[in-house]
Amino acid sequence: MSKTKYSEKAQDKVGKVMHEFKEGKLKSSSGEKVTSRKQAIAIGISEAREKGLKVPKKK
Repeated sequence: MSKTKYSEKAQDKVGKVMHEFKEGKLKSSSGEKVTSRKQAIAIGISEAREKGLKVPKKK
C-alpha cells in the first residue's frame, strides 16, 4: 500500500513546466534559459508548493 506523494494537480504543474523546458521556453528567476532537467523539475515543484498543492516537504 503506497501513499501518493504528489497530488494530481501538482503532477500536472510539473508536467506543464517540463513541456516548457522541452520547448526551450522555460526561464529561471534570473531570466536565464533553463538547460538542466533537474532544475526544470525543481522549478515545477517549487511553483506547485507556492500554490499550496500536495508536495513533500523540503529535506
